Amino acid sequence: MADKKGVIYILTNPSFPEYVKIGYTNDVERRRDELNNSTAVPYAFRIYATYEVDSALSDKKLHSILDKLNPTLRAQEEVDGKKRVREFYAMSPEDAFSILEAIAEINGLTHRLKKWVATDTERREEETAQMISEAHREQLPHFTFSACNIEPGEQIEFCCEGNIHSGELCTVADDRHVEYGGKRWSMTALAKQFTGLRNGVAGPRYFKYKGEWLNDIRHRLGV
Repeated sequence: MADKKGVIYILTNPSFPEYVKIGYTNDVERRRDELNNSTAVPYAFRIYATYEVDSALSDKKLHSILDKLNPTLRAQEEVDGKKRVREFYAMSPEDAFSILEAIAEINGLTHRLKKWVATDTERREEETAQMISEAHREQLPHFTFSACNIEPGEQIEFCCEGNIHSGELCTVADDRHVEYGGKRWSMTALAKQFTGLRNGVAGPRYFKYKGEWLNDIRHRLGV
């Protein structure tokens, strides 16, 4: 009996955006669901791309090619004296896809290559994971207006594409707060109010001063 065709797959996960998982399976959706049954990963895996192949050994050949190109890309560690090698590679999904695309073009089989479209849920999870990561980085050190040479009484602008409040002005009240609508707010609290989000919101990434993002000012000044 002929071997059942399968696919080489590229999976991504917002929990570790610096890695992609590259492997082989006869049923990629079932494989994704198996991985997503684990409670050890905060966010779900998503199918980024697949390449239909005729041999179950194809992913091993691909792993060999990747390891020869750059052996440091593959996730591996030593635990209790044993080497653990995983199907995770430190590369962007775009770079991983370009490798599959080159292989497909060489073999004249580009019709077997498929890039999957992210669902609304997957896109929201990616955006949330990115915001949480940015918020974590931006919490240390805390933002202060004085460090960015912004005085009380000056105005900053809320900016968020597609948001009805984008362009709203608020007034710097003290080193950590602004005034808006007759109330005193932290920038994070006001950004949450405007966006409707409750998690992963870092105030400075939503406001500009004289047309420049507050975070860009902070990074430019090294504070």
